[in-house]
Amino acid sequence: MPLPLDLKARPEDRVLRQLVGALLFEGVVNAREHIQGDAVEFQWSLGGRDYRCRGTIGPFGRLRLVPGSVEVREGADNWIAPALAQLVAALPGSGPTRGKLLDELSQTIAFCAWNERHLPQRPRRALSVAELEGALDEGHPYHPCFKARTGFSFADHAAYGPEAGRAFQLVWLLVARKHLHQALPGDEDAFWRAELGHEAWCELTAKQQQLGVSPEEFGLVPLHPWQWRELRETELSGWIASGEALCLGPAGDHYAATQSVRSLMNRDRPGAASLKLPLNIVNTSSRRTLEPHSVCTAPVISRWIAGIVASDPAFGERYPLTILQEYAGIIADRDGPLAGQVAAIWRANAEATLAAGEAVIPFNALMIVEGDGRPFADDWIQRHGLMPWINRLIEVAVLPVWHLLVHHGLAVEAHGQNMLLVHRDGWPARLILRDFHESIEFSPSFLREPGNAPDFLALNPVYRDAEPDRFYWTDNPDSLRELVMDTLFVFNLSEISHLLDHAYDLPEALFWQRVAAVLASYEVAHAATERLAALGCGRPRILTESLMTRKLLAAKPEYHHSIPNTLAGKALQQRRWHDPHR
Repeated sequence: MPLPLDLKARPEDRVLRQLVGALLFEGVVNAREHIQGDAVEFQWSLGGRDYRCRGTIGPFGRLRLVPGSVEVREGADNWIAPALAQLVAALPGSGPTRGKLLDELSQTIAFCAWNERHLPQRPRRALSVAELEGALDEGHPYHPCFKARTGFSFADHAAYGPEAGRAFQLVWLLVARKHLHQALPGDEDAFWRAELGHEAWCELTAKQQQLGVSPEEFGLVPLHPWQWRELRETELSGWIASGEALCLGPAGDHYAATQSVRSLMNRDRPGAASLKLPLNIVNTSSRRTLEPHSVCTAPVISRWIAGIVASDPAFGERYPLTILQEYAGIIADRDGPLAGQVAAIWRANAEATLAAGEAVIPFNALMIVEGDGRPFADDWIQRHGLMPWINRLIEVAVLPVWHLLVHHGLAVEAHGQNMLLVHRDGWPARLILRDFHESIEFSPSFLREPGNAPDFLALNPVYRDAEPDRFYWTDNPDSLRELVMDTLFVFNLSEISHLLDHAYDLPEALFWQRVAAVLASYEVAHAATERLAALGCGRPRILTESLMTRKLLAAKPEYHHSIPNTLAGKALQQRRWHDPHR
């Protein structure tokens, strides 16, 4: 059940294509381009060997490489598929970073192959959002380490990966309160009774009483069972030996992993909150623990964004948007060696927000092809018509995020996993946004209502002397534009425009002309020309994050490279994207 260009049962080809595509896109390797009809041949030298591949250059310079086209010269005129290890060994960076990259690429291939062998294909169009979260097994469409999960064995992958859909109980710890920071919505006992349910609350309370532990001195923290296994004889062993942490064992509801692996949905009570728990695994570009400062800040940020949406009638009338709030957070050892490894964030349930006749899907479901060879949304498109459906999708997906950015000055990370599409019989109705605690940005001088922003300096001492761009705030509005355009356009809607071109012969230029027209209408309706200019949205070239460069060089938190801005005026007049002089 692939992305448009994937070959069934050939994960090594996908990983190789995404690796080479990222290297070319980010300029890590310098390729010569030769136009061949509607395609481009890329040729480059690396480590004393000649390589080539074919593909097209899409919106924002994104490359779409032809399956099986990545080759290395072997002898005078013989071209063969390159060995992944050979290609990685010739890349920039240190030996350790290249070694880690190769391990992650190899594990991605191995887990994809395991899925092919052990998980039967099933139709996904009729699944609930909770079932879809596990069944969307394609992973990141750009990053080649999309299923690395370093630290997971095959048994862990089967037990805790989203694809197998197995449910498990959380492990519960009692941690000395001197090590805890909490941000709970009201009374602590009432919170736990509501979150755990009566039976689990009684079970954990009884275990606590049996241990003779005072609730005034110890507080509850849930832990992912894999994380407990990893920590109990390492970082947590000192606390356990000294009695500052006690394990109550598994208890309560059963949870299953979503596509992000560390976010879990309640299997026993489908209307209950989801939980985000840290895992000491690396997937795609980062270690999947929780940023220590963000755990107790999450509810404050959620309330702020929800307040912005609730106070602006445009979000109810023209740009329907729902904020899935992260309403509680608990972390142990926030400022110590365990920081970010024992923590939890509670997030509201998407299905609980639905009205009669509404259904919801993860937005990245719209990027995929089903087992019958048709796009996931094909039934909806046939029912409502291709262009009416596309026009409505663009309005629903783009304008709420754009209004938050341009009008209110708040940038959110609107990639495919952080967006949910609410629809009525396939007709896009509204957008749900989630996952804000590590992924919003604002410039105080650009906020519409700066007085309503959280007092971050009072929330955590780490914020007090922080430079701009260290946490949530920046002094550069360009950073806001980059976050939104990166996630919403460069690495999100570009995948949908590619699928529409692939499946319906709809030129990508036409899709992006429609996006530009919607944004132009917004600019007029809100007299937003000055604010858009401050963000730099119309520049012919913009910066985007270099995910593979960061993986290879690993010397700073972010790397960037320049790409053509498809939404700049002149770019939209071009009918073909593969201009070699881009």
